[in-house]
Amino acid sequence: MPITPLTITHYTLTNALGRGREASLQALRNDHSGLRPCDLPNVDLETWIGRVNGLEEMAFNTGLETFDCRNNRLACLALQQDDFLPAVERAKQDYGADRIGLFLGTSTSGIATTETAYLERTDDRLPPDYAPADTHNIFSANSFVRRFLGLAGPSLAISTACSSSAKVFAAAHRYIETGICDAALVGGIDSLCLTTLYGFTALDLVSAQTCRPWDRARNGINIGEAAGFALLQRPRDNLSAPSLLGYGESSDAYHMSTPHPQGDGALSAMQQALQRAGLEPGEIDYINLHGTATRSNDASEDRAVYRLFGRQPACSSTKGFTGHTLGASGITESIFSLLCLEDGLLPCNLQTRQTDPNLQANIVLQRQHRPISRVLSNSFGFGGNNCSLIFGEA
Repeated sequence: MPITPLTITHYTLTNALGRGREASLQALRNDHSGLRPCDLPNVDLETWIGRVNGLEEMAFNTGLETFDCRNNRLACLALQQDDFLPAVERAKQDYGADRIGLFLGTSTSGIATTETAYLERTDDRLPPDYAPADTHNIFSANSFVRRFLGLAGPSLAISTACSSSAKVFAAAHRYIETGICDAALVGGIDSLCLTTLYGFTALDLVSAQTCRPWDRARNGINIGEAAGFALLQRPRDNLSAPSLLGYGESSDAYHMSTPHPQGDGALSAMQQALQRAGLEPGEIDYINLHGTATRSNDASEDRAVYRLFGRQPACSSTKGFTGHTLGASGITESIFSLLCLEDGLLPCNLQTRQTDPNLQANIVLQRQHRPISRVLSNSFGFGGNNCSLIFGEA
């Protein structure tokens, strides 16, 4: 049964392409990648990363200095773009600070701070200013953002690997639909750290080149970082903005780090999203693929997409622009989807040279400009945590 759409009144995004959503839009329009050879301190790996410039030098003058870590710096930076802070203030005036829910996704949280603390320990003692409760804690970003914005409503941290900040939309819809809150701020933040770079390398999932989703020679991911936020509320007659039309979630639990080979969990998530949106497969104009550029992910997602949609909708992965932003990939690609809707843009599958002949999805190799009404965005995580979202005109 179709759900009540939620209007997305404001949104903002910061990633390797730059600060604010205009930077991402211009990169998508111009086939410009934000990837660069890995230049993080204390990292000796041959790979490319999607790094946000200026995090190390920025002033963290928030009055919340115990929360200072790369993750919360990234959140703070993103919140200050696209007039998002004034939008939050208006929402607080409309609904009250205690009626706005906060739903954030992350996977690594502030783990980089813990890594630094161990590198700087003296006589096996961690630095005295190390504050894991306010940094490494998975709820750290929620606590920081809640205090920074003066919100007092329900707050939920979601950590389901790479689907984390897609699932925040589903959680927000349920909270609003049941009357627990009247509006919601959703988002995701994940920042670069040694654990993910070396961890994915140990799994043989990191490419030494720029990632090439759906390419016949694809050989792994590039890791990036990002933060993005969106404001959701019930439709109003005087509001003209894109909407969350549907969502689908599944957990196939096929394997700790490998998706179901036939894409069963991904298929279920996409089917649920269509049902909740009251749409048929032929009514989707564009699919933003999860598309990590690993052999198994692309093959699994391709089978799921083809089983449900055939070759009708245009498809592309945007990982070649930003890298895989892990727990922030859901919000990153949701906002890419919103930008595509508003701009009439089908971004290319950047970096891909020759598509894998064994894959069948309708991959966009050269960007296109034409009106589009509905976009489906996929986010699939380790352990079979799958989430699909549909955005469009209500």
